[in-house]
Amino acid sequence: MNAFSRRGACPALSAPMQTGDGLLVRLNPVAGGLTPKSLIGLGESALRHGNGIMEVTARGSLQIRGLTAESARLLAAEVDALGIAVRTGVPVETGPLAGIDPQEVADPRPLAERIRAAVEEAGLTPRLGPKVSVVVDGGGQLAMDAVTADVRLKAVRADAAVHWSLSVVGDARNAMPLATADEDAARDITVAALRMVAEKGREAHTRDLSERQLNSLASWHSVAPLSVLPDISPSRGEIGSVDAGSPFPTLQISEPIGDSVISPEMSGRTEGGASRKPIGLFPLAGDTFALGIGLPYGSMPAQSLIELATQAAGLGTTEIRLSPGRAMLLLGLAPSAGTSLQATAAALGFVTDAADPRTRIAACPGTPACASGRIATRAIAETIAAQNSDLLDASLSLHVSGCAKGCAHPGLAALTLVGDENGAGLVVGGTAKALPAGYRPGYDAARGISGILAAIRAQRHRGETAAACLTRLGAAGIAEIYRQE
Repeated sequence: MNAFSRRGACPALSAPMQTGDGLLVRLNPVAGGLTPKSLIGLGESALRHGNGIMEVTARGSLQIRGLTAESARLLAAEVDALGIAVRTGVPVETGPLAGIDPQEVADPRPLAERIRAAVEEAGLTPRLGPKVSVVVDGGGQLAMDAVTADVRLKAVRADAAVHWSLSVVGDARNAMPLATADEDAARDITVAALRMVAEKGREAHTRDLSERQLNSLASWHSVAPLSVLPDISPSRGEIGSVDAGSPFPTLQISEPIGDSVISPEMSGRTEGGASRKPIGLFPLAGDTFALGIGLPYGSMPAQSLIELATQAAGLGTTEIRLSPGRAMLLLGLAPSAGTSLQATAAALGFVTDAADPRTRIAACPGTPACASGRIATRAIAETIAAQNSDLLDASLSLHVSGCAKGCAHPGLAALTLVGDENGAGLVVGGTAKALPAGYRPGYDAARGISGILAAIRAQRHRGETAAACLTRLGAAGIAEIYRQE
């Protein structure tokens, strides 16, 4: 652990990333989840070696913050001592209830493991960028529809058998369909697509593939083993031909991948290819339940996680899984135990209601936690959420960023507050890196946003969403409202 990863890479245990509050590491357990005892151990390590802040990311990874070079090494040793194996290589992600959801179409884990093994066998990991990812979704109560990926596979039933629908570039709502295939062909097409991406370089994604390349993937029905598949990289020819009935007559490959788009949990998408929020009680087999709870703004003190895990163990929790949407699922609970643990989580400050307005706001640590922060992001976010719960609806995305790096939400948001030397700037329909249209003192930023939301409340038409009203008011008018005393 001698080198720190660059920003934008994945800060694994072996390559912590420098941030404004020290080094950060990200963990993805191989087993898919943690025992309560393991989570307690991680929390204690975070208190000993970091700044005591733990996070669950929008994609469901666990992060520990505030480390030094030496303490990061000690943390890695303790993770190993706890017996927590962490994933490396190209992320191949499955849903938080994969394999245990009685409502899923198929268990996605075997196919995901086959894809991981094939990617490694093909030597693609070092050739692909850190943000390239694959989603394998078995369906069910907590589908992965809101998670963006380079390649998406979703289980579908066809002729009494399970097949896999493949698409590329985006989430379930905007990804471009490729084909429906059996498990063998689905694996092969996925690896072939990643091989094409690798040929274009470590900055490439499937959005960079040509229409011809995508058509070659879509027309591929081979189930031959990977070892005998033809090389279909762009420099060595492509298989297949463009059929008259090609699904890609006019491809527009421009949708950003990963963190560079508005994350669907921030956009509040609830219909038309959306995932149910992972918050609440979810029935499992054998009359047991999973309790989903959210971390406000994706972050909680390690001590609160330790207390929750301790209570969870006492109530019979068998496993704790991390979930996209900055949440955790506690498995194996009886109904009464789930209700009791939900009350404990609420008292500790976790999000236990899917309608909680805090789920509509992305906020980084800000001041005083982060040396790069210029505004108290979490305090601002809490004030906005408390005062405007009726207007933070599913249509409106809000980002509060301590600086222009925009760590909590690098993509576009309807409204972004960003701290700099001038105070709290407002960006309308942009990112934290954009030039603000107006400023207020940092301590008064929440009042400025409340003014905008009050204008929406007063001028919104019957049946109109908050986001639609915001668009109608216009960027210039919104900035003027924000600046008003």
